[in-house]
Amino acid sequence: MKITDVEAIHINPKLCARNANQKPRFSGIDTQTIYKVTLNNGVVGWGDTRGHVTLSDTAVSALVGTSPMPHLHNDHSTGLHGALYDAVGKSLEVPAWQLMGRKYRDRVPVAAWTRPASPEDLAAEVQRAVGEGYMTFKSHSCAYYCVVEQTQAVQDVAPAGFRFHWDFNHNRTPTDIMRLVAEIETYPVVAVLEDPLNWRDVEGWRQLREKTSLPLLMHVPQLGAGPEIRIGSADLYMVGENGIPLSIRRGHACAEANLSTVIQLTGGTLSKALGLHLGAVLPNVSHMTNLDDQYDEDVTGGRFEVAEGSSPVPGGSGLGVDVDEKELQRLREAPKTIVPRIISELHMPMGGRFVMRGWPNVDRLTGFPEGNVRGIRLELSEEDGSPEWTKRWDALADGPRLETT
Repeated sequence: MKITDVEAIHINPKLCARNANQKPRFSGIDTQTIYKVTLNNGVVGWGDTRGHVTLSDTAVSALVGTSPMPHLHNDHSTGLHGALYDAVGKSLEVPAWQLMGRKYRDRVPVAAWTRPASPEDLAAEVQRAVGEGYMTFKSHSCAYYCVVEQTQAVQDVAPAGFRFHWDFNHNRTPTDIMRLVAEIETYPVVAVLEDPLNWRDVEGWRQLREKTSLPLLMHVPQLGAGPEIRIGSADLYMVGENGIPLSIRRGHACAEANLSTVIQLTGGTLSKALGLHLGAVLPNVSHMTNLDDQYDEDVTGGRFEVAEGSSPVPGGSGLGVDVDEKELQRLREAPKTIVPRIISELHMPMGGRFVMRGWPNVDRLTGFPEGNVRGIRLELSEEDGSPEWTKRWDALADGPRLETT
């Protein structure tokens, strides 16, 4: 069993219809790379990841002519790992999880996802997710909406037992976060708080953990996770995008410390399949986040079932899903999404508004830390080809301006 060819194929799947008129918000997730690993026994393995990624000639040369088995334990991108696990599993006629370890579960809790959104849009996305069978939802906070107002909007529409996963972007100091967390934790819907503080402030994490009832999730342990676990910085640690071998090691280390993991793999259905196999073999898994609920098109032709908040670990050999090569070729030839220019209006709580081209740098404009300004709201005006829009764009050539009433 030897690798004879490795390809990285760029595709441009359409975003789901509900986001068709919000292209600026979802820019960056509307492209994928499909990895194709071919073996000398004729087996083809597939994987995917978000964005357009290029494999160097050196990387391909290091793979071609070698056995795929050792590469399961090497440092590769998760998309390439997915293709390798798929190829080896198909060759041995075993599911990918059998190549990773002991199976702990047949279904994995999964989370829906969206980009930062207004309270109204976020509430609508939560309702959409509930209708699709999800019971967990992840979203990033941002500087141009109030975190408390967003949380209230989610609480108002979420059913009992629904879990909201806030990602606070690891950019705040203890001064900025302590009072905010004390308020956020009063909402029953909030179940996980990811990256409330700078990753380097491991002692600050420990102190916050002692003061809040919310489970804290650390995305990228700067010291490798071991020291953070010993210090007691977090309740959960994220795995997945740092590679499958490291994810397995960290997942078991967390379990030994009686901590949990969150799996994150950002891609389409192939990526989710890999994550489900990983989720099957890690002892303590809270949930998994993926992007498959953001697309109307996928090279596999569909998505995994979501019911009662979880998806099944695939059966069959390899990743357990098949690629439609005609659909792959169509998406390879499809044009990239054109993202229109935007004019931003950042409405402030006392009635003023900052107006500018493109996305606002809120911290620079206002001086306030992310998410702490009550009543702040962003409104976007996309380029529509009208003379009025163009005139307004030209008038903002000198940079942002503050308009007061």
